[in-house]
This record gives sequence, structure tokens and C-alpha cells, in this order.
Amino acid sequence: MRALLFSLVFIATAASSAAVQAQDNTAFADNVARGKALVVKYCSGCHAVELTGNSPHPKAPPFRTLSERFPLDALEETFIGTIDTGHPGMPVFKASQDQIDAIIAYIGSVMQ
Repeated sequence: MRALLFSLVFIATAASSAAVQAQDNTAFADNVARGKALVVKYCSGCHAVELTGNSPHPKAPPFRTLSERFPLDALEETFIGTIDTGHPGMPVFKASQDQIDAIIAYIGSVMQ
């Protein structure tokens, strides 16, 4: 009887963990999708934002190669408040923390 009870508790815990994991995966995928929409709208005029392709602006690094210049966690600090790296021609984009999180999630999904 104890073994059966233990098995039922284990199965219920595993099922609950799987449901939470599925929700986390969905939330992460939604965040990545929001980030992609933002970078397509605000960044793709200069940067390559996909897994392939060249940046329209020759001096704008493709997002997939940003890890060669910055660790992903350093990008968040750069984006807090305004997304402005200080180089000429880059528009200033005021971003909420949710938008920054989404952009960082998307960039992380395409970085090499």
C-alpha cells in the first residue's frame, strides 16, 4: 500500500512538474516571439536579425554575432532605459523592462 501511495505521489509530482515546464517553455517562446517582432520593427533596418543574412548597414553587426562583442547579460545593461549605443545613425529606442527581456531572449535565440 505504501509503495502504491508513493508511486501515485511521484506520478502526480512528475505530471505537475511537466505541466509547469510546458508553461515555462510556452512563456519563453512567446517572449522570443515578442522580441523578434520588436527587433524586426526597430532594428532590422540596419542589423541582420535572423539566423542568416547580412546587415543592411555594413557597420551594424548581425544580432547572431553579438556574442563576439558582448556577453548576453551585458546587453541588458546597455538596453536599460534606452537602447542607444552612442554610435551615429542608431535611433534611440525607449524600452520597458518587458521589452528588454523579450529582445534579450530573441537575441539569445539567434546568437551563434
